[in-house]
Amino acid sequence: MPIPQKQIYTESDYYALPEDVRAELIDGQIYYQAAPSRVHQEILNAVNNMIYNYLKSKGGSCKVYPAPFAVKLYEDRKTIVEPDISVICDYGKLTDKGCTGAPDWIIEVVSPGNSSHDYIRKLNLYADAGVREYWIVNPMKQTIFVYHLEETKFEAAAYTFQDKIKVNIYEDLWIDFQEITL
Repeated sequence: MPIPQKQIYTESDYYALPEDVRAELIDGQIYYQAAPSRVHQEILNAVNNMIYNYLKSKGGSCKVYPAPFAVKLYEDRKTIVEPDISVICDYGKLTDKGCTGAPDWIIEVVSPGNSSHDYIRKLNLYADAGVREYWIVNPMKQTIFVYHLEETKFEAAAYTFQDKIKVNIYEDLWIDFQEITL
């Protein structure tokens, strides 16, 4: 008796999902996501605004996009993620649908039901894709893990919501988590 094969989904399947369905396509599998909590959204809004204001004040070539924002990490793989925050510095990666290629910086805010998704699956996926910096913000534990790509692997550092954290890809951007009121 043959073993049942799991279905492999494509980019077309992903874009055929209804607009009100939150999901990601990773290696041909659809991962559905619950609506984020109020605290999740407050952190996302505060950090996104800090980054936006910094980029605007510098007049640089980077753009910041909060979720939902589709990121197709590879041209030839069936993987489209929706990071909570994506910073892209190469306008050539931007399309009408989102971003094709690795963003320079991704921030994920952990939800209770998806922590292994952010800490394991996405950590490996982002390192493999060449994301220069990846932050995992955990509101339940009030921790931030910062991963900075050094050649082919991530270097890691851990912080708390009491810290002011230096963004590795910029010389003078710091995110002060004490300024975020929950």
